[in-house]
Amino acid sequence: MFTMPKPYPKEFRRDVIAVARRSDAPLRQIAQDFGISETCLQRWMKVADREESADRPGGAAADTGEAAELREARKRIRVLEQEAEVMRRAVGYLSQHVNPK
Repeated sequence: MFTMPKPYPKEFRRDVIAVARRSDAPLRQIAQDFGISETCLQRWMKVADREESADRPGGAAADTGEAAELREARKRIRVLEQEAEVMRRAVGYLSQHVNPK
């Protein structure tokens, strides 16, 4: 049976992230030195980046709202482009029957 590994203490994660940020060594080497996987270290760094940007004024909360707004705008653009394509095809189809060649 598979059991989940015990989570690392916050202090440990914070220290590993600090070392990774100020070191010129590759993440693979840093992760190996601390006995964790490289993907684990990458995930920790992403989470820390998100948490830090949320703490700044206009941080993640503003980004989340802007991201949602951008997604909605892209969705609306996609629908409008599809509608325009339908209209172009309709005009082409109808113009064949009005002016047969």
